[in-house]
Amino acid sequence: MLIKVVKKSILDVKADVIVVNLFEGVKKPGGVTGIVDKAFNNVISNYVIKKEKFEGKFGEIYQLPLVSEGKKIFVVGLGKQVDFTYPKIRTLTEKVVKACGKNEKKVVSILHGAGIAGLDAELCAQMIAEGASAGGYAFDKYKSDKKENKVEEFTIAEIDSAKFKKAEKGAEKGCIIARSVSMAKDLINDSSQYIYPETLANFAVENSGVKTTVYNKKQIEKLGLTAFLAVGQGSAHEPRFIHMEYKPAKKAKKKIALVGKGITFDAGGLDLKPPASMLTMRDDMSGAAAVIATMRAISELKPDVEVHAVVAACENMPSGSAYKPGDVIISKIGKSIEIDNTDAEGRVTLADALAYAEELGVDEIIDIATLTGACMVAFGSVVSGILGNNDKKVKEFIAVGDEIGERYWQLPMYEEYGEGLKSKIADMKNTGGRNGGASAAGIFLSKFIKNTPWIHIDIAGTAFVNDMATGVGVKSFVKYIVG
Repeated sequence: MLIKVVKKSILDVKADVIVVNLFEGVKKPGGVTGIVDKAFNNVISNYVIKKEKFEGKFGEIYQLPLVSEGKKIFVVGLGKQVDFTYPKIRTLTEKVVKACGKNEKKVVSILHGAGIAGLDAELCAQMIAEGASAGGYAFDKYKSDKKENKVEEFTIAEIDSAKFKKAEKGAEKGCIIARSVSMAKDLINDSSQYIYPETLANFAVENSGVKTTVYNKKQIEKLGLTAFLAVGQGSAHEPRFIHMEYKPAKKAKKKIALVGKGITFDAGGLDLKPPASMLTMRDDMSGAAAVIATMRAISELKPDVEVHAVVAACENMPSGSAYKPGDVIISKIGKSIEIDNTDAEGRVTLADALAYAEELGVDEIIDIATLTGACMVAFGSVVSGILGNNDKKVKEFIAVGDEIGERYWQLPMYEEYGEGLKSKIADMKNTGGRNGGASAAGIFLSKFIKNTPWIHIDIAGTAFVNDMATGVGVKSFVKYIVG
């Protein structure tokens, strides 16, 4: 889909659909909506509002055919002005694109939020670009009947010179972010028969846009990533350790490491998952997909921040060579782990990946993982869990998520949550029981960070919703790093 901004009246753009808006309770349209209303004989105020009782509630779309013009007007509801936010612009635009019919190829839209709402034109345009892309996204790689991309061209019309310039910049950024989110979705939605450690690593090399180093099994052994290797030893596919790095042209303001869980398929190991729980376990590399896709956006947006991304990619499979319940494995930093359950494998791979990331001398580390069913039970698909060893950093990240529409809720890290991790034969177990599982997993991971500020994000419930990937994390990372 081509997304662009033009310095024209919305009435002067050739399109099949004209998108205007109304806040809830408005009886007489103003701004650009008022201009469109007047141009078409007050059809919005007299027919849509008065006769059809359109209230402007958020997400409502009234499709008004204009037979003589051969086009439609979509009147979209913004909801109450006091409740209107930037993420709602993205959601609204996604709804508009999905509502378009097969003959509605060209859409022209008002710059939602930049008028009466008084929001920043750049960020409004960014949200529109992201929403338009999301509305047109489909994963039909394996379908013989490919889904036709109905909307081929989405135009934002803005006549004001200052707003136009800001909108151009915002739409460009939004398109970059949208492409990266779609990249993450494609990786997660794809079948694990095609996305396994080697192919995931190859994808990162070819598509991340940054310097990428891939370590094979022998090289991983030399790096001392023995906990990670233990998890992958039951699979026919050898593990890969991926290190991506971006360095700005000028001196970096700070150095950040992103660590993504990269279990390309999780059968549970010898503690085998039930069949129904295993069905969508291709999504267990959603954290890895998020950091790879983020690096792609970073390579194009070029912030003055040094960014490293680390992925320990493997499969967790049952076989004669698989690691076993009761095994004691030694991590990269020398801490021993008693395997209480082979299906708590993500934290074991992350233990080594976090230790590796800290050795890079970064100022902060953020890991993202589909880690615990406990987090999914607690928050469903609405909120991702977040915790860390630096309360200020955690709250900063939550605020970033609120601004761009990815929600995070801070989980506690009280010492009591670590009681179940105590082992009689090793430094710790890899599980601490069902109760408080997300916090216990966080306590476990914290043992592999020595001094660096660290944030852990659990996306078990938000990475894969309604049997499709969401690409969660990418937008937050870009906002947190780039601004």
